[in-house]
Amino acid sequence: MNDDALSAIAAGIERTNELLQRVLAEVATTPATHAVFVDAGYVYAAAGRLVAGTEDRRAFELDAEGIIEAFIDRARTLFADSRLLRVYWYDGARRRIHTAEQERIAELPDVKVRLGNLNASRQQKGVDSLIRSDLESLARHRAISDAVLIGGDEDLVSAVEAAQGYGARVHLWGIEAADGRNQADPLLWEVDSLRTLDLDFCKSYITRRTTPVYGDAPIPTGPIPSREDVHFVGARVASQWLATRGRDSLAELLPGHPYLPPAFDQELLVEAEGMLNISLRGHADLRRVLRDGFWEHLQARL
Repeated sequence: MNDDALSAIAAGIERTNELLQRVLAEVATTPATHAVFVDAGYVYAAAGRLVAGTEDRRAFELDAEGIIEAFIDRARTLFADSRLLRVYWYDGARRRIHTAEQERIAELPDVKVRLGNLNASRQQKGVDSLIRSDLESLARHRAISDAVLIGGDEDLVSAVEAAQGYGARVHLWGIEAADGRNQADPLLWEVDSLRTLDLDFCKSYITRRTTPVYGDAPIPTGPIPSREDVHFVGARVASQWLATRGRDSLAELLPGHPYLPPAFDQELLVEAEGMLNISLRGHADLRRVLRDGFWEHLQARL
């Protein structure tokens, strides 16, 4: 090999070394980054059970802004040399349309609201897959070095494994269980660290409601309406549902006539009470009239 070839090889090695030094210097000066992933359904259920004795969101209020700020502060303490990317707040909503509360949370700084579906039984669908998608994507692109995961579902194990596969560390936070455990064992086994938020932490953000709440509003009270008014309101609710949910969705109810699935019956009752400004819960006869108005309008339009 002649001198020119040796010189070229030496020059190439020197350029490679210079490039590696620049990369290492950049990595050394790049701050670590963390993100917080919150399964809101878990937080509501676990904190509600611990503080208010119930998982029913209608029985208590959660100071979402306050508890999110507390999550951020605690993460900042644990990851002192790291910067926050953002907080991801995962919740369910019908047709993925934000509720008023979810809109307020979405307006908070450094918070991203991600919505799965909420089915007729008020169960979240698709939230776990959203968490996995975000966690895996951020880890794959080296956007985060640490992830705080607040949840308890075993389905989150795959999200943890995916993030760890790209080098991110996953730290599981749970809410103290009133009895037993509220986080799946396989999830506890997979994460890099575990922490528990106790009653003293949670009770500042949960307030029991003094008035029972159904849907998004207290039970209304007012003069007892006529049967004609209740019948008309039943038809009005059916008309609104047809416009928003579509004919195909409501056609599935027809085989069950004259009965409505419990979740639909509850929704009908709540919306009708709001229109009538009266609770129908002690008036079985008027509730039957309400259903009659609903069914008659529905059958006439389908």
